[in-house]
Amino acid sequence: MAGKYLFAPPEPASVPIVGDARLYPVGRIFCVGRNYAEHAKEMGHEVDREAPFYFTKPSSAILATGATIPYPPGTENFHHEMEFVLALDGPAFRIAEADAMSAVFGYACGLDLTRRDLQQAAKDKGRPWDLAKAFEHSAAISPITPANVFGAIGDQRIHLAVNGETRQDSRLSDLIWSVPTLISHLSRYYHLQAGDLIYTGTPAGVGKLVAGDRLEGGIDGLEPIALTIGAAE
Repeated sequence: MAGKYLFAPPEPASVPIVGDARLYPVGRIFCVGRNYAEHAKEMGHEVDREAPFYFTKPSSAILATGATIPYPPGTENFHHEMEFVLALDGPAFRIAEADAMSAVFGYACGLDLTRRDLQQAAKDKGRPWDLAKAFEHSAAISPITPANVFGAIGDQRIHLAVNGETRQDSRLSDLIWSVPTLISHLSRYYHLQAGDLIYTGTPAGVGKLVAGDRLEGGIDGLEPIALTIGAAE
């Protein structure tokens, strides 16, 4: 309706779908912390197997593969985190693990980009991680491959190279919390729905990025992801 909004609302963030001309509209982005044992160790933490924990990013953080982004403001320690991403087509609320996969539409490669120095400062003061995690261009993603094309989640390789040098290299079977467990657990607290993305955590090998770096990552059976870091604004 004309005149309904003070200004034109932005188009929803969206992600291409492999083999489909339609786009996947993004609603919410949930991210799982410390879901690989070796990554928890490299960050100086014990592996917590009591329950998963999460942080969020805005849908405006979505960034298509192949982009060049400016080095973000406010940080001197900008990190990459390669991740396996779930794209849901829910709904799912208080769903049992045995039924959780019915809420999955497909999968993608993702990069959770992090202002690590701001994250550490927030941790030291017991404050939220928003400045470290929820900023522009911080949720890069490849096109989504439908679940029936990808097949079962097993020991697929997940890896990331920076300037041709491998930094992260692991297997999806190394996830501490499985995909059905994550969906079931998160659905205790949210009415999960179509458009929700879950970044399932990063393997060991996270590291610093500088202007000019070229990132190339992949997961067996999925479209790869690539990103270039430009100069600071």
